[in-house]
Amino acid sequence: MKHLREELWFDTPDRRGYFNITGKVAAVIRKSGIENGLCLVNAMHITSSVYINDDEPGLIHDYDAWLEKLAPFDASPERYHHNRTGEDNADAHMKRQIMGREVVVAITDGKLDFGPWEQIFYAEFDGRRKKRVLVKIIGE
Repeated sequence: MKHLREELWFDTPDRRGYFNITGKVAAVIRKSGIENGLCLVNAMHITSSVYINDDEPGLIHDYDAWLEKLAPFDASPERYHHNRTGEDNADAHMKRQIMGREVVVAITDGKLDFGPWEQIFYAEFDGRRKKRVLVKIIGE
């Protein structure tokens, strides 16, 4: 069995952002030479997420609005106990918990084996600094 580990780095200028990383992940798969196996993609930070969905701007907007209703940004320590530690990102931790840490996608004939419309996204909920995503590919 072969394997490859690579990191993708992101430096999001805003607090929140959503990025289609399917092409970057596909490039790592091509580099690996693996034809059949599994691809794990996971956020290496507790205030960001990796998820699969449709790359449709209205849906991305709806996700952002929905997450902001569930866990609104509020830097004050009154709403979130976590912010009493000097941090201001408790909402980002909660958003990440909802959207998830990682995805696993089958690789078939050297390509991501997706259903219709599926794409891989990196979601940032507390940006303004460099963060990384792990891509781990195993197979033959």
